[in-house]
Amino acid sequence: MSKAKCPVCEKQPADPAFRPFCSKRCADVDLSRWLKGSYAIPGRPADQADEAPSYKEERDE
Repeated sequence: MSKAKCPVCEKQPADPAFRPFCSKRCADVDLSRWLKGSYAIPGRPADQADEAPSYKEERDE
């Protein structure tokens, strides 16, 4: 049975405590990429407003 490779360095995972990563270092590298914006979840552009009125507009009515 083949184990999944670490998504950061592509080595075999060595420590189940950091799964799916092989080490704390690789887990920290992945977290850093999320925090810097290197990874992103696709969605609508931020400049497109939602159809729902804002809280202020709701209070004014």
